[in-house]
Amino acid sequence: MFDGVLLGKTAVVTGASRGIGEAVAVALMRSGADVTALQRGPASQDLRQLADELGRRLTSVSVDFTEEQSIGSAITEIGAVDILVNNAGTQIRHDAVDFPLADFNRVLQVNTSAVFQLSQGFGAHMVARGGGKIVTLASLLSFQGGLRVPAYAASKGAVAQLTKALSNEWASHGVNVNAVAPGYVQTDMNEALLADPDRFRQLSERIPAGRWALPDDIANAVAYLCTPYADYVHGTILAVDGGWLGR
Repeated sequence: MFDGVLLGKTAVVTGASRGIGEAVAVALMRSGADVTALQRGPASQDLRQLADELGRRLTSVSVDFTEEQSIGSAITEIGAVDILVNNAGTQIRHDAVDFPLADFNRVLQVNTSAVFQLSQGFGAHMVARGGGKIVTLASLLSFQGGLRVPAYAASKGAVAQLTKALSNEWASHGVNVNAVAPGYVQTDMNEALLADPDRFRQLSERIPAGRWALPDDIANAVAYLCTPYADYVHGTILAVDGGWLGR
C-alpha cells in the first residue's frame, strides 16, 4: 500500500521480534524505511531475510525495558531517527485484590515509563530538526477497564493521555505523535483468551467484523501514521478493533 513512500527514512520499532512488532517492522521496510529493532534479543530470521530481499538496512539493539539505564544507552547508541514505534509491552493477570505491587509496577514501567523515556529521547531530535513520527501501541483498555488486568488498563490509559500531551507540545514542531489501539489480535499476549473457548466465543460475538485481528491489520494502520499521508493527524488514538468500540 505504501511501497517506497518511506525511502530514506529510519525507524525504531520496539519489540519487533514477533507479533505486532514484527509485522510493523515488515510494513515499514516494505514502505522503504530502514529499521532498528529494539528488544531483548536479535531480530527474527524472517525479518532479516526480508530486509535482505528488499535491500533495507535492519539492525538490532538489545535493551531491557525495565531498566532506565538500558533504555538510555540504547537511545544514545541509535541516535536520531525519523520514526519511533513504541510497540513493546507486557501483560500480567491477577485479581485486583491479589495483584502484587511488584507486578503492577513492572507493567507500568514497560508499558508507560519506558514509552515516555523513548519518546522523550528520540523525540528531542525530531523537535530539534522540525519533523518526525511517533506511534505508540495503545489498547481497547485505553478506553475500557477490562478484567483482572488493572495494571495493564492503567498503563494503556496513561499511554493515550501521554500521546495527547506530547502532541500538544510537539505538533507545532512538525512531530506527529499518535497511537493505535488494537482490538483483539491473534498474538502470544492473548494466548490465555485464545485458549479459553467460552471467553473466546464471548469476545468474538461482539466484534462486528466477525473475526479477531491479525498482526498485519494493526501494522498497516501504524504504517499509515508513519507516512506523509498522515501529516495532519496529531494526538489521535486510532482504534483498529473490527468495530468493537462501536457496539
